[in-house]
Amino acid sequence: MSSAETPTPELPQPARDAVRFNAEGLVPVITQDAATSEVLMLAWMNAEALSITLATGDGVYYSRSRQELWRKGATSGNVQRVVSLALDCDGDTVLMRVDQSGPACHTGTTTCFTGREITHA
Repeated sequence: MSSAETPTPELPQPARDAVRFNAEGLVPVITQDAATSEVLMLAWMNAEALSITLATGDGVYYSRSRQELWRKGATSGNVQRVVSLALDCDGDTVLMRVDQSGPACHTGTTTCFTGREITHA
């Protein structure tokens, strides 16, 4: 996803004041299904990804491995429409509730945690 496609909207001042990005300029995002409350995935956002997400209502993240933005579902079609965004009490984690279209995980599973239990309570 290239920022040359469209100008990046500026991160609104309240978000700039509230979000505590880490030393790499990133904040973790827990993505949750708005209908079921199931945790779908954990990913990262930089200020640009958060700005685009707020402006478009699409789940946009920052790939640490590729060092670029990615819009969830751009290749798979399994898009995320944002229902709400919230910060935790420290402002250093985002909770994004979404309407998920199709599987959330790139492996084709419903969530990135499906079938990956390491222990059972």
